[in-house]
Amino acid sequence: MVDITLPDGSVKNFEMGVTPAEIAKSISEGLFRKAFGAMVNGEMRDLYSPITQNSSVAIITEKDPQAASIFRHTMAHIMAQAVMHVFGKENVKFAIGPVIDNGFYYDFDIPSHKITEEDFSKIEEEMKNIIRQDIKISRKDLSKKEAAELFADQPYKLELITDIVDDTVSVYTQGDFSDLCRGPHLPSTGMVKYAKILSVSGAYWRGDEKNKMLQRIYATSFVKKDELDAYVTMIEEAKKRDHRKLGPALGLFMIDTDIAPGMAFFLPRGTIALNEMRKLSREIHKKYEYVEVETPQIMNVKLWHQSGHWDHYKENMYFSEKEDAMFAVKPMNCPGHMLIYKNNVVSYRDLPIRIFEFGRVHRYERSGTLQGLFRVRVFTQDDAHIFCRKDQIEAEIIKVMNLIQDMYSPFGFKYEAFLSTMPQDHMGDVETWDIATAALKKALEESGNRYTVNEGDGAFYGPKIDFYLTDSLGRKHQCGTIQLDFQMPERFELTYVGPESEQIRPVMIHRAIFGSLERFFGILIENFAGAFPTWMMPEQVSIIPVSEKFNDQADEFAKKFDLQGIRVSVNKSNTTVNYRVREEQLRKVPYMIVFGEKEASGQPLNIRTRNGNTAENVNLDDFIKTVKEEISERKLTLSY
Repeated sequence: MVDITLPDGSVKNFEMGVTPAEIAKSISEGLFRKAFGAMVNGEMRDLYSPITQNSSVAIITEKDPQAASIFRHTMAHIMAQAVMHVFGKENVKFAIGPVIDNGFYYDFDIPSHKITEEDFSKIEEEMKNIIRQDIKISRKDLSKKEAAELFADQPYKLELITDIVDDTVSVYTQGDFSDLCRGPHLPSTGMVKYAKILSVSGAYWRGDEKNKMLQRIYATSFVKKDELDAYVTMIEEAKKRDHRKLGPALGLFMIDTDIAPGMAFFLPRGTIALNEMRKLSREIHKKYEYVEVETPQIMNVKLWHQSGHWDHYKENMYFSEKEDAMFAVKPMNCPGHMLIYKNNVVSYRDLPIRIFEFGRVHRYERSGTLQGLFRVRVFTQDDAHIFCRKDQIEAEIIKVMNLIQDMYSPFGFKYEAFLSTMPQDHMGDVETWDIATAALKKALEESGNRYTVNEGDGAFYGPKIDFYLTDSLGRKHQCGTIQLDFQMPERFELTYVGPESEQIRPVMIHRAIFGSLERFFGILIENFAGAFPTWMMPEQVSIIPVSEKFNDQADEFAKKFDLQGIRVSVNKSNTTVNYRVREEQLRKVPYMIVFGEKEASGQPLNIRTRNGNTAENVNLDDFIKTVKEEISERKLTLSY
């Protein structure tokens, strides 16, 4: 017999080998019908996996966050089976098919056929057929030898089997399709009904460009049709907002993949918007008593040996050799800030010291991973390091959290926190890591921030808190981070003079808010569909003369805005007024004034907006005052 502890704390007694399905049925028939899987001692399990020891068990239904992983994993196998049926088992070699955020993908090697969007409907129809058949899904643990025999004609599976450390591997089978998989899966193919293939792309086997290029099909799945429809609608909207297309179209940035892959050229309009982000950041950092610095781009490699980056990060760095000395282009700003700290004798009374920099860093990213501004090789971090006493840690982290709120609110972002703990590849002893992690937990709890723990996802030098913001389409982006570091001060022998004139090691807090200005800018482009709040727009008002004879007067009129600190342009192109209004709307300019005889004579204005609204008979001084307030208060919405 085994004792099963349920989520409400009650304990039930069952026969040895009881399954989560039987436990669910014992509670209620309704729970059994809704069950997707179970959490057994904190581990996701299949509904029909036997339980052979006393355990805590929670049944997973569609309302639980783990449910999506189970049914999408199942649907990935259904899609792979469908591809096999459509293109022929003899023609398809299977790679991997993991669950990802909001969906899943599967990699295939099909030498005889290049998958296109025209194939999606055929694959989807076969997926529906497999679902209708409601095929039983079973799991079996095999020896590596047995698994190799089963997948003898599947070279990618054989490679995976060879690399598995365990003596046995788990295999899931549904009808004529079997796949290596840890699971868990649903009991049958009929339990999930709604799926959609989204796209197809190339992907190197195991992400290595030296390996063969495979065909990767991206898809998603939901329990309910309306959820799938809503997600597909969001995807279509996201395509329209794609910063890789919208940014260049709006004259914000460009990327020359031949000359500078993964490196953005910011154009005049984009530079103005970026400078507004920097201005906001500088104002807030001044409020929280940071000092701004600049550090060199290239420094001797001995610095990176000392910091530990040589051992832990060398493959991502760029190097240069001059005058028989090896230099590295900085991938991070931290070592430079530590040298600045060491430049002066520091007393305990001087702490905390908060050092801030818009530091440009270079990191090598594989060409296949580059993605517009979201994944680049050169970017600017709004990087800061706080040097403090141990008794100041909690207060400083709470201050950073308040700073994050101040920085994100002008953009209207909501966010959530994730605490990442010690990774396998780490510096320092476990005890120090435990102290650092406990300090972050306490600060999160004291500040009232709800958080989720990401086990093993910390930086190599310390635990961290990552902040994920949610954009207007409901997508999550990791941006802000707070990292507690006891290791770097040790490596750099940082000290401060204590009250008894003793030398004491400070604690170092790494933090960034935007994370990367470039990536955050890309997020903003998509979040606002290029229509930034007025304070951030490259042009805030556009004057459109009705004919050439009003061009000079329009220029003079524009100066009234310029003198008030409002960015203004005059569209004098040789096209119709309506065309130019539409042109300015497409450029997302907040306000437009068609300038003719009435406006030249000083009469009230008709103000057009990029949203298609019109405000009539507006006094010029009132309009200027309103726009200035909109800018100074960094309002999210237009005033007219």
